[in-house]
Amino acid sequence: MDVSEFYYDLPTGLIAQHPATERDHSRLMVVDRRMNRITHHVFHEIVPLFRPGDALVVNNTRVIKARLMGRKESGGKVELLLVELIERIGQ
Repeated sequence: MDVSEFYYDLPTGLIAQHPATERDHSRLMVVDRRMNRITHHVFHEIVPLFRPGDALVVNNTRVIKARLMGRKESGGKVELLLVELIERIGQ
């Protein structure tokens, strides 16, 4: 599999920085390959978008607060991205 097939232009301003106040109001991008178009919705609008034969794949992954911003004594900025939980302390 060529993972470059998964790359697409996504402006950073369109990437959510905080969760939606109401879960079903999260943003939903719909890619219609037949019509070669992309439309934008909110998640509670998903049901009418399904056609016969479509499949919905659900996973139970959780997003953790993984980006830590800091500042060095010198004034420099530091950003840490945590990508894997190795061990829970105190459990």
